[in-house]
Amino acid sequence: MQDEIKVWLEDIEKAIAEINDFIPQTGSYLDFVKDIKTKRAVERNIEIIGEAMSRILKVKPDILISNSRRIVDTRNRIIHGYDSVSDDVLWLVAIKYLPVLKGEIKEIKSKL
Repeated sequence: MQDEIKVWLEDIEKAIAEINDFIPQTGSYLDFVKDIKTKRAVERNIEIIGEAMSRILKVKPDILISNSRRIVDTRNRIIHGYDSVSDDVLWLVAIKYLPVLKGEIKEIKSKL
């Protein structure tokens, strides 16, 4: 069980790293909105993060990851309500919430 969780945490880390590669720190929201490839790549990686989080929560529902349920909900919204996902939401997740998640994942992995 713990090995599975480690794999899923690593999947989340990889997806966050890819998003960070797609959206450089100097990138702007306007550049993001204009770049359909980057938006789709960010969407896909958020889907991966949400799916990995869903699997983790099924095995260890008490894991200390803030917004874990919202992460899964965001994944579900992207997949099932793809036409209602705004650029603002994707940008906000990538810029504001993923850095926090990255730190939490690193901390959890250090304790496994």
